[in-house]
Amino acid sequence: METTILGNGKAKTSVVNPRIGKHMVVLMGSSSLLLLAVLSGLMFGAIQIPAYDVWTALTTTTDTEAYQIVWNLRLPRVLTGVLVGVCLAVAGAFLQGIFRNPLADPGIIGVSSGGGLAAVVIMILYPAQIAFLPLASFLGALTAAAVIYLLAWKGGASPVRLILAGVAVNSLLGAAMTALMILNSEKVQSVLPWMSGSLNGRSWPHFDTLLPYTLIGLVASLFLVKHVNLLVLGDDAAKVLGTRVERSRLLIIVVSTFLAGAAISQVGMVGFVGLVVPHIVRLLVGGNYKMLLPISAIGGAALVVAADTAARTWFDPIEFPVGILLALFGAPFFLYLLRKGLRG
Repeated sequence: METTILGNGKAKTSVVNPRIGKHMVVLMGSSSLLLLAVLSGLMFGAIQIPAYDVWTALTTTTDTEAYQIVWNLRLPRVLTGVLVGVCLAVAGAFLQGIFRNPLADPGIIGVSSGGGLAAVVIMILYPAQIAFLPLASFLGALTAAAVIYLLAWKGGASPVRLILAGVAVNSLLGAAMTALMILNSEKVQSVLPWMSGSLNGRSWPHFDTLLPYTLIGLVASLFLVKHVNLLVLGDDAAKVLGTRVERSRLLIIVVSTFLAGAAISQVGMVGFVGLVVPHIVRLLVGGNYKMLLPISAIGGAALVVAADTAARTWFDPIEFPVGILLALFGAPFFLYLLRKGLRG
């Protein structure tokens, strides 16, 4: 409650929603974490660069060693990690909302595997067509999502049937990827880093390729916030409030697939970002996607950049794939959610 003294001497009392203040604190805190992760990513590596030298390299054109390292090696890698984290976290937040299940994310329900299989096919069987990798990954993820949707359809696609169909399709596509690599064992070395999920060697062309996909997906996401907020209430409640449930769910799945496929095409099978980040943000700010979605995007970007920095500095001189490091931390969190859900 806030009291304001007006010009005529009268007092005006207004009620301030405490949630708004909490949401702003979380938003500012997550943004600060992202900035700190980006700065750490630019500073730390095989050669450590002080923060002042990083700032100088970013704001001047002096051709120094720090300038070359920051602009040609670390900055494009960090920015690509930001986009990947945004895409995966937003996709995970959407999928958890429409499935009404905190265990849903692109990697668990099969969407990532669809994009992964398409990318592996391009890299192993058609390496000359590598320029079409983002498109192939998106089409593979979209095909997997369509198959899941059709398998779950029975007068409607309920969240439970969608998740069960997604788990089955995920297993099938994973087996197909393994079989393809076994049959082409002489080409596996070029695919393994991608399968592990890595930002190693990512440069400006990767960032330039991913940026338009991310922007298109985020703009589309803005128009779906109202729909997902209603779907979270349940299908019956959403119908009463005027939502065309199946159409809205399908649109959200397509956008989520688009974002996840774009991220996978550039860095490989990076998992658990879409699972961990939206769940933590939901605990902090609640289930309203007007706040949940942007904070999840920021948190996903911070997590990927921080994990990549740790992966390439903790194990020096070996560069650890960021996907493996995220799995090492994400898997226990997944088990925690699973046990919590079983107790509930």
